Amino acid sequence: MNDIVKAVQRMQDCISEHINEKITMAELSRAAMFSPWYSYRIFKEQTGLTPSDYIRRLRLSRSAVKLKNENCRIADIAFEMGFGSVDGYQRAFLKEFGCNPGEYAKNPVPISLFIPYGVKFRELRKEYKGMENIKNVFIQVIHKPERKAVIKRGVKAEDYFEYCDEVGCDVWGLLMSMDSLCGEPVCLWLPEKFRKNGGSVYVQGVEVSKNFDGDIPEGFDVIDLPECDYLMFQGEPFEEEDYCNAISAVEQSMDRYAPGIIGYEWDKENPRIQLEPRGERGYIELKAVCRRKGGRI
Repeated sequence: MNDIVKAVQRMQDCISEHINEKITMAELSRAAMFSPWYSYRIFKEQTGLTPSDYIRRLRLSRSAVKLKNENCRIADIAFEMGFGSVDGYQRAFLKEFGCNPGEYAKNPVPISLFIPYGVKFRELRKEYKGMENIKNVFIQVIHKPERKAVIKRGVKAEDYFEYCDEVGCDVWGLLMSMDSLCGEPVCLWLPEKFRKNGGSVYVQGVEVSKNFDGDIPEGFDVIDLPECDYLMFQGEPFEEEDYCNAISAVEQSMDRYAPGIIGYEWDKENPRIQLEPRGERGYIELKAVCRRKGGRI
């Protein structure tokens, strides 16, 4: 990873840690260990945003989460997030999300939250060379009820990176603003019967109840998912820079695992599911199974 990427990542980390405080370019340049002018330039080159725009969008998105999940006064949120006035906060919120914060607090429709992707992950993807050591993977059977999934389809994508190239990474921000049965968005590899007009195998979305009748964002589809058992594969907690190896460890474990020893067989009629890689909990994938005839449990 080169020095510029490391410097911008340090600035991103500094912003995340101090988002509720006043953040100056001088402080960011100290984190980057370059001059303020040069730090500003490389930050914009690497993230596509100026530091001030990046901070504003992150603060607005965090305020939206608070409005959705907590009973907070708009004035309190405005000042907590570093806005100089309530009017300024409301104008910024309206410009960012297309609705004012009061309306959103009463009716939290899906909005595109800003997700501050670390610039280091783009470089780590380039540097990844494969697994060196096999890691521990925890496996358990879980049951999912009949449900729906609100999904954004790609074109031909078969994995995350292809999907981002086709659809963009901003979809995740929209999904993060939506309620999900499992508490977070999911990524799915769809069997043929769930694909539409030869669309992508890999999609992102949220699982919702079978009686869901909420707002569906423009360009999204709803699919019906049947009741199903899954084997959940969960890897060890990992450092962020090791996320490629963490994913590979789980996928290798899935490839080697024979579900017949516990009375199951792979169910190819239901989607494989991926959760967001988070270092503190380990990488997680779920693969559908069904009971093997004459199998034991």
